[in-house]
Amino acid sequence: MVKEERYIGSPCGVVLCVDSCLPQIRGRLYHGYAQQMLPFQGIEKALFLMDDLFDSMQFPFPGTENRSFLSKKKKIQKRRMRKVMSDEELLRKHGDKGTFIIRVKSRQHSSWQGLVTWTEEQKTLPFRSVLELIKIIDEALSREDLEQRSSIDSREWENGTG
Repeated sequence: MVKEERYIGSPCGVVLCVDSCLPQIRGRLYHGYAQQMLPFQGIEKALFLMDDLFDSMQFPFPGTENRSFLSKKKKIQKRRMRKVMSDEELLRKHGDKGTFIIRVKSRQHSSWQGLVTWTEEQKTLPFRSVLELIKIIDEALSREDLEQRSSIDSREWENGTG
């Protein structure tokens, strides 16, 4: 079931504004703890920016510890973060190609789980992993091309099946 929602509603909710899709996704990322945008080039850069935000907040708490073959371990320092941008201000941010509100509810099994809202269509879908989140965003951005064939993972924005 697709819910029509337009809110942030989470301390770690972010607004992903996509301005261009070719040759790769480029845009801006906004969250309530900074007035300035965080530009990104490539969806992986946007994901790393979000992960850094979650790590600095220590929320949602990661269910697994980072592993590395290197002897140096990255020590995450929890920062006291104060909200400087209201949800209303965040919701006024828009991308040229698409705008997505991403609410990560948990970080379990070395991935993320939560909800993503495509604001232009006012449609919300749950995601169970970062890969699924990427697929949902990619599907939304290339929706015009996909209307002639079935959507990825049998999910459809129109009726929320999947």
